[in-house]
Amino acid sequence: MTTPAPTRRAPVVVIAPDSFKGSLSAEEVAAAIGAGIQAALPDAQVRLCPIADGGEGTLDALMHAGGERLTVECRNAAAQAASAPVGILKDGTAVVESAAIVGITDDAGMAVAVQQRTTLGVGDAIRQLLDRGARRFLVALGGSSTNDGGAGLLAALGVEFFDAAGEIVPPVPAQLQRVARVDASGLDPRVKEAHFVAMSDVDNPLCGPEGATAVFGPQKGVNPDQVATLDTALGHFAKVLEQALGRQASGQPGAGAAGGLGYALLMLGAQFRSGAETVADHIGLDEALAGADWLITGEGRSDAQTLHGKAPFIASQRARRAGVPTTLLSGGIDRKSLDKLQSSFSGCFSITFGPMDLKEAIAQAPGLLKDSGEQLARLWQGAGAR
Repeated sequence: MTTPAPTRRAPVVVIAPDSFKGSLSAEEVAAAIGAGIQAALPDAQVRLCPIADGGEGTLDALMHAGGERLTVECRNAAAQAASAPVGILKDGTAVVESAAIVGITDDAGMAVAVQQRTTLGVGDAIRQLLDRGARRFLVALGGSSTNDGGAGLLAALGVEFFDAAGEIVPPVPAQLQRVARVDASGLDPRVKEAHFVAMSDVDNPLCGPEGATAVFGPQKGVNPDQVATLDTALGHFAKVLEQALGRQASGQPGAGAAGGLGYALLMLGAQFRSGAETVADHIGLDEALAGADWLITGEGRSDAQTLHGKAPFIASQRARRAGVPTTLLSGGIDRKSLDKLQSSFSGCFSITFGPMDLKEAIAQAPGLLKDSGEQLARLWQGAGAR
């Protein structure tokens, strides 16, 4: 009597990439890879879990799991009238993405010098969400163009800054050295009722050689000869603010995130958390990995920095705990970092199939992701994965 062959269980594949900056959102990346997986494995159960690390795309990743997307009126980094998306998750938690308000990719905000940019708009967004009844906030810090120590955020929420003559000081980096007195009596009382989680993948302090200005200022337009001046101004601002509020935070990990926006939130009592860990919790990545056979993650470009709290690394750590192997599929892979990367990923792959410039790769990204996903699935299947 012939024994019937055991019934093969359909594979469960979790796809949890970050966005490909300047090309596709994390949701679009996940969908393209998923299409490739199902082209090779039509019966596969594909679970799309786009992820982010607290920078650009964090709002989209969280909204993929459900909630209400809203548009608020707020000022951009140049203090001009603008609008930006925010969200309210199904549990009532409000989501504010700094990159969507004062982001480094916003041409209008970047049109003014970094010394004149402000985070007023982030405070505007928080105030309007308070108006809607929100009292729990996730504030994504990555990708900002600002370096004002969060002075703009505080000003929008009612804190006032004065110079020695009693004149109001504008909340921009070029003016922070003038601050002689801080009046927090006008701080929106609802802020004290709120709970803030500041989300980022960096742990820099506010000032010093590892601080906001020295490390992140150059990518925002800070010239080498301006670093010391702007860093000193942030230090002075922090000293006066901390005396007024009776709290110290400038040396705390994460205070230097988003040009010191992390510092202002810490001064309001915020909890600082890894952006990728927070997103993973809210989108239910652990639940998606339960019973899964394979995880695919990725980002625009992967190198050794990926292992310092970036979304693909956090996803791989979650998968490892669940006993699920992880493949890294990114736009580009730094060959020099392969030894380090492969300690966390069961294979690291780029989506390009031959010589290709960045503009061409961006234009063809959906097809490249789909084709790469299909070929990985065929390899996985051919290796006898079950």
